[in-house]
Amino acid sequence: MEPAELMQLAIEACRKGMAQGQSPFGCAIALGDRVLAQSHNTVVQSVDITAHAEVNAIRTACRTLDDIFLSHAIVATTCEPCPMCMAALHWARVDTVYYGATIADADQAGFNELQLPAAELLQLGGSPVKLVADTLAYPCRQLFTEWQANPRKKVY
Repeated sequence: MEPAELMQLAIEACRKGMAQGQSPFGCAIALGDRVLAQSHNTVVQSVDITAHAEVNAIRTACRTLDDIFLSHAIVATTCEPCPMCMAALHWARVDTVYYGATIADADQAGFNELQLPAAELLQLGGSPVKLVADTLAYPCRQLFTEWQANPRKKVY
């Protein structure tokens, strides 16, 4: 599956979550041409601060494969993974993570971001996970703009 095609699925998941009152983050995971997971952030809904889109997608993908490892899988996430999500993606042994918006974009939208870029975390930790920025970056950044128009939005 092409990264841009997978990112479109992540964007769709994000919009689905926003329609349910969730924050603007989406993620999709594929292995070859098989989509293993397509998830959005459910932090507010589940009252679980760890229920980020990437964590939700990892859980679904691992259950789909009945394996804790997602070797050779590719991930598309609408925003640069936070340190928690990047570590989880590393532990799941994914191959490549593609992202659109940056942590600076999330910070500007009002989220309480740790200013630790995913690439820096991977380098410091010696991770083999490949990270590719700017995958459909503009449509991913637009998700924050759409979300900010919601008067009931909740940032954390």
